[in-house]
Amino acid sequence: MIVEVLSKSTKDYDQGETFEHYRTLDSLREYLLVAQDRPHIEHNVRQSDNKWLLSETGDIKDAVELASIGCRLLLSEVYDQINDIEVS
Repeated sequence: MIVEVLSKSTKDYDQGETFEHYRTLDSLREYLLVAQDRPHIEHNVRQSDNKWLLSETGDIKDAVELASIGCRLLLSEVYDQINDIEVS
C-alpha cells in the first residue's frame, strides 16, 4: 500500500504519472491519495483481473476500508488536527 498526500503542485502528477509507475509494481494492492486542503480521499484497489477500481469520498463521516492492511481509516481522524480546511 502507498499513501500520498496531495498538494496543489503535485496533484496532477501523483494522479497521473506517479500512479502509472506504481501500477507496474506487482506487490502494490492499494494506492491512497489524500487531499491536504479539504476532506477528500481517492482509494485505488487492484482487482483480481489486475484492473484498478477507484472509489472516493469527501464526507468527513465516511471511512475507507484498507483491506491490504486490515485497517479502517476514518476521515474524521485523518482531518482531526487540520485547521483551515474546506468542509462541504
